Amino acid sequence: MDRMGNAAGTAADASPANTTLSVGAQESSKSSVEVNGSVNVTFQEAILRLQSYWAERGCLLWRPYNSEVGAGTMNPATFLRALGPEPWSVAYEEPSVRPDDSRYGENPNRIQQHTQFQVILKPCPANSQELLLGSYAALGIDIDAHDIRFVEDNWESPALGAWGLGYEVWMDGCEITQYTYFQQVGSLPLDPIALEITYGMERILMALQGKSHFKDIVYAPGITYGEIFLQNEIEMSRYNLDEAGCRSEPEFV
Repeated sequence: MDRMGNAAGTAADASPANTTLSVGAQESSKSSVEVNGSVNVTFQEAILRLQSYWAERGCLLWRPYNSEVGAGTMNPATFLRALGPEPWSVAYEEPSVRPDDSRYGENPNRIQQHTQFQVILKPCPANSQELLLGSYAALGIDIDAHDIRFVEDNWESPALGAWGLGYEVWMDGCEITQYTYFQQVGSLPLDPIALEITYGMERILMALQGKSHFKDIVYAPGITYGEIFLQNEIEMSRYNLDEAGCRSEPEFV
């Protein structure tokens, strides 16, 4: 999810449209699990809650792209639909593959395939930050009990000819969301501005469930994230690093 950029300007320069969407989150009736003595949302339930929250606010529920991508931004539902004057609001889960992040499943929070939840709002509503905080509440995050910060972090993707102004959103010192007002896509200026919200689901669920390693996340009642994905993480890391030569960092940590 980490996306760093040096585009000129600040997020405050991006002017959202004078429209608002309903912020309030409804209580979910879906099943949760008891984690360390308290009831917490599972990974599966978190996806369902975000889908429900954004669908209730007018977003079309999209599907992941049918080929490997490094981020939800690369799904045509974002990088093509952000262009043009037509209104477009969409939300979808996107498995994101980054071979450089392969660590044989040993690093607690760095993996070669992680899960993003992507939201595009075009035009950008005036109460977009409140909407984001409302989605955290829908996930069961008490925003009054956690240190939630919007840390300025502009973004660019030369491969997509895209850049934007925005923030990393931190919870208790850990980045959990990227929040970007797109300015250009395909080297074309956007009018109206589109807002991208990208949630890092593994990080959010580790925080919600109090887990110190991604493999221990409760994915659904009775099954962990590691039981589903750890073997794939190990084998794809061996391929990426030992066979395909994707190791690019001078110091591998």
